[in-house]
Amino acid sequence: MDTIIFLVRHGETVDNARQIMQGQTQGELNEKGREQACQVAERLAGEQIDAVIASDLHRAVQTAEYIAQPHHLEVTTTALMRERDWGSFTGRFIPDLKGEVWPDDIESEEALLLRARAFLLYIVATYPGKRVVAVGHGIFNKAVLAVYAKCPMREVQRMMNAEVRILTTSAESTASASVTSALASSTAVVPTAMASAKGTPAATTGSATAE
Repeated sequence: MDTIIFLVRHGETVDNARQIMQGQTQGELNEKGREQACQVAERLAGEQIDAVIASDLHRAVQTAEYIAQPHHLEVTTTALMRERDWGSFTGRFIPDLKGEVWPDDIESEEALLLRARAFLLYIVATYPGKRVVAVGHGIFNKAVLAVYAKCPMREVQRMMNAEVRILTTSAESTASASVTSALASSTAVVPTAMASAKGTPAATTGSATAE
């Protein structure tokens, strides 16, 4: 029984605009981010939506609340969807991080992918056959897409703020998803985006990226 996931990245935040590494800090949508969240809500208002899930970080919850309102749904939060923990890089100006040696306290790519797989397993087990909006973060969503597509994270095109991508999955297909293939496979299958993805693929190891 397939579950449809509308995977959304939160709207632009104050720190996104300032190029500050947010990581697992709460964050706050700026005016542009609130407008983006409203636009996503309008686009999804005509869809059948059975549940709205979000990271428990404030910027994701804010975005999810806009989307949930037309459907008269409550937002369910999960720590599984939190952004990558950037450790000592958190709160720093992203351009200044170029070329720096990564500290040991950054969440590893393997740990991030395991968390992404756990999130997918949670969704298909809790909402079998349902249509679910899931609002997360740039790097975490990239990990979800890599597990889903069985490809390396570096081959998944980065999601822009308030972008939506649609995933169709089931307990069987999710259970077979391999974190090893997401770390090492060379074949990419990128899910369909509702809105055209912009920008170029960005690596998630070796250089820090905005989220």
